[in-house]
Formats: sequence, structure tokens, C-alpha cells
Amino acid sequence: MTSDKGMSTAEYAIGTIAAVALAGILYAVLSSDQVVTAITEIIRRAFTVSF
Repeated sequence: MTSDKGMSTAEYAIGTIAAVALAGILYAVLSSDQVVTAITEIIRRAFTVSF
């Protein structure tokens, strides 16, 4: 039987790398011109009230 010593450290490292990769992808998507324009338009419409 082999030892599992250090296994949880490796799992934490892989989880951290995956979280950083996901954060990078989300940042790239949310900072793109199309998304910024869409969010700005949604906010502009929300504050423009027509009665």
C-alpha cells in the first residue's frame, strides 16, 4: 500500500490553479468591449424612466 502523504497539498495546488484560470477567463470576458457596452446600456436603461 502506498502512502497518501502530501496528497491534499497537491489537491489544493490544482484547485488554486483552476480558480486562478477561471478568474482570468472571467476577467477577460467581462472586460471586453462588447460586455462593457452591454452592461453600460443595461444600467443606462435602468436609470432612464419614462412615464
